[in-house]
Amino acid sequence: MITKKDIAEIFSEQLSKIENTALRDKVVDTWVKACEVGSWENIAELKKIPFTLLTDTKGVNFIEHTIAVTESALGLASAQKRAYKSLPYEINFDRLIAGALLHDIGKLLEIERDGKGGFKVSRKGECTRHPISGGILAAKAGLSDEIVNIIVCHSKEGDGRAQVVETIFVHQADFACFNPLVMLSNKKLIS
Repeated sequence: MITKKDIAEIFSEQLSKIENTALRDKVVDTWVKACEVGSWENIAELKKIPFTLLTDTKGVNFIEHTIAVTESALGLASAQKRAYKSLPYEINFDRLIAGALLHDIGKLLEIERDGKGGFKVSRKGECTRHPISGGILAAKAGLSDEIVNIIVCHSKEGDGRAQVVETIFVHQADFACFNPLVMLSNKKLIS
């Protein structure tokens, strides 16, 4: 069973950047619930899950991807805050980090073990893509509509939808972590 302590340890650096302790707790609670619903039993198991089944991840796992997207989104937002003399919109960094840590949480329901040492799309995943199932998990955990927006709209489900600014940073960070691997697999990444 994956505990709050397990999640707090694995994401300790990122969680420590969330100033609102109640929000930090809800992020951890959402992770624990997703692990429970997805029948994931321990952190070692989570570290084996590829972050996507759509391309060869070259060993990049779900946890690493979540951390990379979180740090990347934070870097994009921080760069704008430092570089712009007058930031034309407000960036809520707590919301950004929480949303980034949860952007793919629905994958814990969308992916399952295939019984052969690998992974496959689950029945839940066939019925509902991870942005939607993740948004549902976050809403049930009492997270704000804005954080649900980050989760639901970080992928193609967000095309053409109204979005909080933090969603844009998470979306860009997510695809910056995903697209190079797709291009590498398709032999289109120039080295």
